[in-house]
This record gives sequence, structure tokens and C-alpha cells, in this order.
Amino acid sequence: MIRGVLLLLLLAFVAHCAFATTHFKEQFDSDWESRWVVSDWKKSDGTAGQWKLTAGDFYADAEKDKGLQTSEDARFYAASAAFTPFSNQGKDLIVQYQVRFPQKIDCGGGYIKLLPSSVDQKSFSGDSKYYIMFGPDICGTTKRTHVILTYQEKNHLIKKTVSCETDQLSHVYTLILHPDQTYEVRIDGEKKESGSLLEDWDFLPAKTIKDPSVSKPTDWVDAAQIDDPEDVKPSDWDDQPKQIPDSSAAKPEDWDDEADGEYEAPLIDNPAYKGEWKAKRIANPDYQGPWTHPEIPNPDYTEDDSIYAFPDIGAIGFELWQVKAGTIFDNILVTDDISEADALLDDFKASKDAEKEALDAIEKEKNAAAEAERTKAAEEAKKAAEAAEADEDDDDESDHDEL
Repeated sequence: MIRGVLLLLLLAFVAHCAFATTHFKEQFDSDWESRWVVSDWKKSDGTAGQWKLTAGDFYADAEKDKGLQTSEDARFYAASAAFTPFSNQGKDLIVQYQVRFPQKIDCGGGYIKLLPSSVDQKSFSGDSKYYIMFGPDICGTTKRTHVILTYQEKNHLIKKTVSCETDQLSHVYTLILHPDQTYEVRIDGEKKESGSLLEDWDFLPAKTIKDPSVSKPTDWVDAAQIDDPEDVKPSDWDDQPKQIPDSSAAKPEDWDDEADGEYEAPLIDNPAYKGEWKAKRIANPDYQGPWTHPEIPNPDYTEDDSIYAFPDIGAIGFELWQVKAGTIFDNILVTDDISEADALLDDFKASKDAEKEALDAIEKEKNAAAEAERTKAAEEAKKAAEAAEADEDDDDESDHDEL
């Protein structure tokens, strides 16, 4: 029995390995430029930024943590890598990558784009067609993870607001599209959002629409309450004015009737004033409830069970604007094998503590240097004050001698 179960598990594993495919994997090394094409976009006007390979100022491993970094402030960045085209029809599509904002980013994108094989890599730009745009975007109070999917030549942004990480450490972003038209967004392996493509995006028109041949009846009564017809305003209701002269006010002693006119006391609110009269409200005996417009099937609606699928995935790239540069990208994966994505995630988790320790050490050193500067400045200010006081004493003594 046990042997049979083990055999089934082995066969399942073999089947998985036979059909699972990793289409693209990039961990950036010194040969990265042989696989990536830096676009000419924005080069002519001098606003194209330079990419560089680096692990940054802090890292867990100087070689393994090297990634592609934006290096110039207030610049546009565009680079892409091509791979053998494929369709994710009938399979999971997993896009995963690692991003770090060591520069304490205040405005800039950190997202990645999945592209059709037809993309012109040398002209890749913000206008280039893409299938998926995924990842963090930060600018001012806007801090969100974009999930934009293309359907019928139109880009659709997820209706939910998905949070993102904004600290200086590395984080792994994972997007999974399933053939059952569901999705997951994970950050560092933790599910941040999930659901239905049909419910969380506006890909398709509504299944039903209001019947254009039907209108609300003109005699429909939808007022739940009415004025009580038996409630009559009292005859003396309006006898009291809204304001009256202030009886406590006295004519000023310097008031001149001839020059100032006849004195009139200032007006104050009348405590006996009852305000505007309104009849009591009672339940409307003719109330029919709210009218609901009947709906009919939408003739423009068509079922589509392949919204998740893209026919010609053939490249991946970054197309970004950054006010403050320094973002580092690494460990990019396009696959249908979740175990491959989890393996990269495990490597990341194993090194994240060391990366944080490296950052903490830098921050500690910066704080110590800043404290030393403050101490030095305070000492110099004290010496200057003492010197000024000594000069003043010398001047006083000189004046005394002259006397």
C-alpha cells in the first residue's frame, strides 16, 4: 500500500516536471547586457537614465545580490529581455521579481512589464504594447502595487487598492494568473490580494442592463412619508417676530438725537419665536416602495473564459520614471511552476536578515558620524563664545586702564 502511494507521488512529480516550464529567469551577472537591450527611448532629449549592475551599498552577498539599478535622478529608464515566445493558455502564469528602494524613494515606479514578442526592444517605451504591468508605484501619498492587465487592446487597472512595501529593503513581488480566471498577488510570499478576474477588473460589460423599453410609471408613489393633512398651523404661530429690540440695551450717554437720529435698541433673537411651521409627517398610505428598473440580458455581453491568457508572450522589461534613482531589480522569473518561484523566494528569505543587518550597520555608522559632527560643532561654538567673551573682558580692562 505504502509502495503504491509512493509510486503515485513519484509519477505525479515526474508529470509535473515534464510539463512545468520556466520561460525566463534572470539573476543578473556581468554578462547581463548580452541578454538585455537598453532602449533608445528618451536618449535624444537627454532624459534617458543609465542602468548599472551593482549590489548597492548594503547586501547579504556582494555577488549574489547584484542587480540592475537606476543610477541617475529625474530620468526615464527602459530595458527589456526577450525569450522564446509562448502562450499561457491552460496553464498558470507566474511573474515574480525582487525590487529594493535603498534611496528612500519618494516618487518613481518599481514595476515590471510582460511584453509580446513583437516589441521593438530598441524603441521600447511607455507607449509600447504590453500584456501585464505589475509591481510597486510610489509618488507622494500614492503607494500601491499596480496590477494592470491588457484585454482586447485596452489596459485595465485592478479595481482594488493593493498595498506595497516602501522601506529600503528588498521585497519579492509575485503575480499568479490561474486558468480558472482567478489571481493572487503575493509580497514576500504573503498573499496580499486574490479573487476573480471578472469581479476585480472591468474587462467585460455588465451581464444585464436596464430594460430601455420600460420607464418608471408616472403615478408611482415612492414617498414613504407625507405631511399629516389633519395637522393645521395654529392661528397664533406667526404672532411672534424672529427678532426683538434688546430690552437690556441703554441709550449711550453721548448719543445725540439731532446728529445721530432717534435711538433704536439693537435687535436680538426672540426666545418666543417658533420658527417656520411644518406639518407633522406620517406614513404614506399610498406608498409603493422604491421602484426598481427591470433588467434584461445585455446584448453586448459575451462570455470569455480566456481573459487570463495571452497568446504571444515573448519579452519582459522595465519602463520607468524615477525622481530619485537607486532602485535595484533582481531575480526575475516567468514560469508556470510555483515550486520554482518558491525556491527563489526561499533563497530571498534566507538572506533578508543579513541584508537588514547590513543596512542597520550603515545607519548606525551614519548616526554616529552625524552625532560626531554635532558634537564638533557644539565644541567649536563653545570655543568661539569663550573667545568672544575673553576679547570683551580684555576691552573692558583696557578701558579701565585708560581711565
